[in-house]
Amino acid sequence: MYYHLILTDECNLCCTYCRDKAFIVPDSDYDSFKMSDTPPEIEYSIETLCNFLSKDKNASILFYGGEPLLRINLIEEIMDRAENSSFLIYTNGIFLDRLKDEYLSKISYIFLSIDGDEETTDGYRGRGVYRKISENLKDIRERGFKGEIIARMTVAERTDICKSVLHLQNQDNFRFDSIHWQLDANFWYDYSLRPGFQDWMDNSYNPGISKLTAYWLRKLKEGEFMRWYPFAATTGEILKGNQVNPIRCGAGIYNYAILTDGNIAPCPCMAGLEDYYCGNIYDTDPADILKSEIKGDCTDCDIKDFCGGRCLYSNIIKPWPVEGREIVKSSVRHLKECIESKIPEIKELTEKGIISEGDFDYEKYNGCEIIP
Repeated sequence: MYYHLILTDECNLCCTYCRDKAFIVPDSDYDSFKMSDTPPEIEYSIETLCNFLSKDKNASILFYGGEPLLRINLIEEIMDRAENSSFLIYTNGIFLDRLKDEYLSKISYIFLSIDGDEETTDGYRGRGVYRKISENLKDIRERGFKGEIIARMTVAERTDICKSVLHLQNQDNFRFDSIHWQLDANFWYDYSLRPGFQDWMDNSYNPGISKLTAYWLRKLKEGEFMRWYPFAATTGEILKGNQVNPIRCGAGIYNYAILTDGNIAPCPCMAGLEDYYCGNIYDTDPADILKSEIKGDCTDCDIKDFCGGRCLYSNIIKPWPVEGREIVKSSVRHLKECIESKIPEIKELTEKGIISEGDFDYEKYNGCEIIP
């Protein structure tokens, strides 16, 4: 099982699509949901956590926040004591240089938040962020980090998706092993404050996805496999004829969040939604954690076998109005059409041995949402 372990609510940045939104969007209307506050810092003992994890022989811990590297002492203690677990981390990268070699070497995946080139990244995340991330990325490579470093982009109206992905892919000064991106959509009641979202989707994002799929295929023909998760993971499933799990990220099935109060939620975004909690670390056996499932309009959608439901949280909360959800759905439909249009040529490449089906293998449910 994968566990997003929320170490703190504190963060050293105030990104426009995250904490900064709290100052500009209307209060969310959760009247129909039972909500509770979760503490800003963990309230359980590390011993309790490790006792819980010891019952899961395949536990993977995804350090999460806030910014988890603000609690390096906790990360080190958990790594020292959770002996049978593997470790991953979501981070904005600002404090990666503070992680000691002995702990850095224990991490198998680093999800590093970066949104494209310097102008785009700093525009969303703050001045100087891009340069600090690039410096720290080079630092951990030089220190011998062997795991996978995933550029985890958040994309919104100021993003040129094609330009941003290619910038990160083709960097000479620092290197990512793979790239994933997620739309800034479906998580806030801010649809009315974003009148340009539809235009951006129609005239920038979707055309950019078309350009990227063409570029990706061109590189595959040259024998170069680029692990862009929204492309590689979906293509691999189609090539192998695998049935898509109810949701590609595994939320509430293989992937859960341990909240700061010790409760277990299906997803970090569902902190406070008590009616959907799946257990706790005090008296729940990992084998008995409750499962969640996609319901509602996603279950009979015509692209469900490609999409898988996209997001459990948004499936439950439905935070955008119908027209907003339809815009996001259109983006998934466009991605599907782009990928499927390339499948015959990709199959031919595998038959010729230019690439192999094995190139598309990846560790499922490791934290990538897959569908943007």
